[in-house]
Amino acid sequence: MNAHEISVFAPATIANLSCGFDILGLALEGIGDTMRLELTNSFSGVQIGTVTGMDLPKTPEKNVAGVAAIALLAASNYTGGVIIDIDKRIKPGSGIGSSAASAAGAVWGLNALLGHPFSTTELIGFAMEGEALASGAAHADNVAPALLGGIALVRSTRPLDVVRVHTPESLHACVLHPQIELKTSDARKILKTQIPLHLGIRQWGNVGGLITGFFTEDYGLIGRSLEDCIVEPIRSLLIPGFDMLREAALQAGALGFGISGSGPSVYALTRGSEIAERVREALIKTYTQLGIPFEIHVSGISPSGVRNHKQD
Repeated sequence: MNAHEISVFAPATIANLSCGFDILGLALEGIGDTMRLELTNSFSGVQIGTVTGMDLPKTPEKNVAGVAAIALLAASNYTGGVIIDIDKRIKPGSGIGSSAASAAGAVWGLNALLGHPFSTTELIGFAMEGEALASGAAHADNVAPALLGGIALVRSTRPLDVVRVHTPESLHACVLHPQIELKTSDARKILKTQIPLHLGIRQWGNVGGLITGFFTEDYGLIGRSLEDCIVEPIRSLLIPGFDMLREAALQAGALGFGISGSGPSVYALTRGSEIAERVREALIKTYTQLGIPFEIHVSGISPSGVRNHKQD
């Protein structure tokens, strides 16, 4: 591989973390896409090259990675082009940051090839352009942890202000993905635009408690704070067996349970890998009864976001 090309790994992510709608997310280990980017002087702009794993648009303006790369190139001094090959391993519509991985991987890799002219915060802004294409809203709760790694808090998007949150050493996640598609744009359309003040107060308390729990590694506080009283009651109706899965996860020792992003994936956070494996077994036993195909993953929280991909 020469200085004009790079291969990157872009991790899957869990967004919202129950009470943190559009402002909290974390990066998963071992689950993600790989992308190859190559600079070229034979044309200007962005070209989507080979796409494997999933069927994605090759028109750059209709491809999440393409849109994000276009935004970065427009802000740079580079006058050539870039070819982006995508090996898509995160299914679109899965709820674990498929579009975010594409957008984050594209801007991280392109920034590296151009000599790192942009900060990570600026990269998050470019990647958000890709998210806007995918979901109709330029949110950062997936692309931020995808680029930063660990747990990310989006304090503000205007202006963009994103910070990393301490990740407790033993924190693990178990993610179950029912094999049904639930588009983020559709999942956002059903949300209410106004909430009662008492629910807002309850939710703000949970967000504060969750952040405090992460920094102090107070797993009891983390568990008590993993509650969404605003979005989850509406979106959970779109996920078959949600209540059964939540009960099974909590009975198996999970700290908390919720919807990953806009769904249909659901997640549980646990203290330690052993409990995460017990939760995995409980979720498999529970969901097998419904006859709906699914995938399930147990993962630590990745300390790094998009990174160089070492090919065999």
